[in-house]
Amino acid sequence: METLLQQIINGLILGSMYALIALGYTMVYGIINLINFAHGDVLMIGALTSWAIIVNMKEAMPGAPGWVILGVALVISCIVAAALNFVIEKVAYRPLRNSPRLAPLITAIGMSILLQTLAMIIFKPNYKPYPTLLPAVPFNIGGAVITVTQIMILGLTAVSLATLMYLVNYTKLGRAMRATAENPRVASLMGVKPDVVISATFVIGAVLATIAGVMYASNYGTVQHTMGFLPGLKAFTAAVFGGIGNLAGAVVGGILLGLIESIGSGYIGVLTGGVLGSHYSDIFAFIVLIIMLTLRPSGLLGERVADRA
Repeated sequence: METLLQQIINGLILGSMYALIALGYTMVYGIINLINFAHGDVLMIGALTSWAIIVNMKEAMPGAPGWVILGVALVISCIVAAALNFVIEKVAYRPLRNSPRLAPLITAIGMSILLQTLAMIIFKPNYKPYPTLLPAVPFNIGGAVITVTQIMILGLTAVSLATLMYLVNYTKLGRAMRATAENPRVASLMGVKPDVVISATFVIGAVLATIAGVMYASNYGTVQHTMGFLPGLKAFTAAVFGGIGNLAGAVVGGILLGLIESIGSGYIGVLTGGVLGSHYSDIFAFIVLIIMLTLRPSGLLGERVADRA
């Protein structure tokens, strides 16, 4: 029972990060039908930027509280990633908006490789230890343990998701986003500026990805220029699992995928005496993707975005 509870906690933490990244995929796809494969690398840039800021702040202000340093690094990293994603959309995707779908897809893959290469040049290719800024003493819950960092991950995720849902459903920008997703040409006739809405969507997606990247680095204690590839791919799987184009589906898909991966790898580890488990945790995400695409291609909650006229 203790093993199950621990794996559920681990799955919720992992699923929270997948959900935040998956929201970026599903928002962009819902509006312009583009799978932005560079999204995971925006996460990586955000995490590496926060690492650089934290290292420099610790040297400049050795007595500053850890949570202050982490908060400042998170805010600056979000701004950097948002500006980067804004430029990527304007330079790489906007000129191809009316091209065949294969062109922007190839561009997204090329942008992913470009970002990884630039990050490798700027930050060097070696793994970097991510400083521990919050108390490391774990809390015991029914035999399972959870750290302050992991509690922060769950809290930040809940706040981020609630804020996004409010923005999309109850604000002027949210109505413009939903109108653009339904039909950008009709929305433009009603006074909506599709280019502004699409840029805002990329900016919001970058902020969510950066939050997930900083939490990922804080939880696992390391950063590197390829760190965004696998979480990005799994988050894309979560978006498809829940129903790409559907915000609630991205959240549900991310949480479920994290639970499946964590519980599956945990019990494989128990059954094999620790020989297997974490080494094979990645297969669960892609098994889920294959099964979902075979049995229900539209995902668990389907897609709410209508076909454009």
